[in-house]
Amino acid sequence: MGIEHRQYRQSFLPTQVVELRQICFTPGRVFEPGKYIAGDLPDIAFEMGLVDALPPVRGKNAEIRDKKRSK
Repeated sequence: MGIEHRQYRQSFLPTQVVELRQICFTPGRVFEPGKYIAGDLPDIAFEMGLVDALPPVRGKNAEIRDKKRSK
């Protein structure tokens, strides 16, 4: 039996962009895999371990953000 990695809703800011790894069915909506704002996803997606944090931004976008902060 493998170790299951779960992220809980409290691990994310409500405005943080996260990745839904698998399809998530709710009585009112079907959530396709992709990027979502954490506050837009249902609790069950977090409870089932379907949500992951996105890796930090790398490359030119990160460099631009760092230059703006240093000014």
